[in-house]
Amino acid sequence: MEHHSKYPIGHVIGFLLSIVFTIAALYVALYTNLSRSIIIWTIGLFAFIQAGVQLFMFMHVKEGENGKVNVGNMVYSIIIAIVVVYGTIWVMHF
Repeated sequence: MEHHSKYPIGHVIGFLLSIVFTIAALYVALYTNLSRSIIIWTIGLFAFIQAGVQLFMFMHVKEGENGKVNVGNMVYSIIIAIVVVYGTIWVMHF
């Protein structure tokens, strides 16, 4: 039987990381002289990382008896979404 602490340190760390990624995205958007496309890609990268932090810190994806299966299903879903989006863009472009 696992011992759970009454103080949710994982939630606090997840919250602080989410704030850091939000502030980093805001800084890149407002205070850098990067091109617009690089800014958009950087904000998207920060958003993707922040979504991962929230899945693992708040939603406890790896916990339970199907932890590895849940992670595998998420990776598979992301791959399918990327193929569908870029496949659609490719078909519409050509």
